[in-house]
Formats: sequence, structure tokens, C-alpha cells
Amino acid sequence: MAGSSGAARENQLGSASTRASRTVWFFDLDNTVHNASHHVFGALNVAMTDYIVRHLGVDRPEADRLRGLYWARYGATLLGLVRHHGVRVDHFLQETHSLPGLEALVHSHAHDLAALRRLPGRKILLTNAPEVYARRVLKALGLQRLFERVIGFESMRMFGQHRPKPDTRMLRWVCARQRLAPGRCELVEDTLVHQKAARAVGMRTVWMQRWVGQHGPEAGVRLRRRPVYVDRRVAGLASLMR
Repeated sequence: MAGSSGAARENQLGSASTRASRTVWFFDLDNTVHNASHHVFGALNVAMTDYIVRHLGVDRPEADRLRGLYWARYGATLLGLVRHHGVRVDHFLQETHSLPGLEALVHSHAHDLAALRRLPGRKILLTNAPEVYARRVLKALGLQRLFERVIGFESMRMFGQHRPKPDTRMLRWVCARQRLAPGRCELVEDTLVHQKAARAVGMRTVWMQRWVGQHGPEAGVRLRRRPVYVDRRVAGLASLMR
């Protein structure tokens, strides 16, 4: 019986490994690959508020209000600034994400990063952050060669408009551009609304919860039941092989 149980477990592990090797993993960046809540989100929020104060001519409380309002309404503060105030995408991203000393603020867990390196299958980074920022973070983590593609905010553009996560049209477009069936793809994210969109187009979803409840879109979220559009929830990237 013990031998039979051991063989069954080996078969299960082998099946999980084979499935993982065939998977195309789409990873979010902030609060998924690294702990952006540790320092980076605070620096970004200050930079965005400063930008709104300078270029819209409002006081700081109003700038903070607009930053939060546009994120909640459009999924990205920048989209609201573009739509309602004529802000240029490249100008905003350059000024808010330059972040001198960013590399010293980047924080993650060594065993998460080691697990990510061991994880079989293709890996693509899909982030609403600008590509230059994303590549700086990856370099600081020693992951600059791990992802075959980095798809940042600038690349999520269709029909002359930027359509970042959670836009379902963009997710379908990304899969089509990579010649991938959505069912082969798995999105690892900390943001539930992005996972809901991914599930709607046929992708599998993993809710990364290591840093949920500190800052960001899921701050304070404590769900007893897994949402129906989330296939798995994990407390660390090492759990992706299970």
C-alpha cells in the first residue's frame, strides 16, 4: 500500500510538472514578483500626486483624490488624466516612474525568486507599469533574462487607445499576437479585477496573496471563499508547481 501511495504521488507530481511545462505564464509585476508595498508604491503615489499638482494646478488633497478616483474608475490613474486633462502618456510615465534610487527600494523573497527561476514553461511579464520601470525592477531582482517578453503599459495599445489590464480586448489581443490559445495561459496576479477579466477570455488564474492587505488595489481584502473566477490562490510563487 505504501509503495502504491508513493507511486500515485510521483504520478501526480509528474502530471503537475508536465502541465506546468506546457503552460505560458503571464506574471504581473508589482506585489506579485516583488513586494511593491514595501516601499515602491509609496514612492510612486507621491510621484503621481506631485505630477497632478504641478500639471493640473490643483492642491495636494485634490490631486490625491483624482489619483484614487481615476484608478478606481479606469484601472489606471493615467487613463483618467489622458481622458479628462489631455495628459501625454510618455510625459506622465517618464516623470512619475523615473524614481531615483528605485533599485534600493525593491524587495522580494529569495525562495519566491528561486521558485520562479525553476518554474517550467514560458514566462511573459504583463504589467500596467511602463516597460523601462519594469526592466529596472527585474534587473534589481536578478530576473532580467527570465521573461521572454516584457509587455508594459505603452504596448497595450489598440485602435489608437491605451487599454491596460483589465481590458478583455487587450488580453485577447496579447494572446493572438503571441499565437496562444487562452486556455494554455495562466495569469498570476495580486489584483482580482484583472483576474476576472483574464478568466472571462479563457485564461486560468492564480491569485498571489503574499502581499495582499498592505497597500494597493486589494488592501484589506480578506475573502473566506475563493472567487469563482480564481482557479487558485497562493501565498508564494513556490506554490505554482503544486
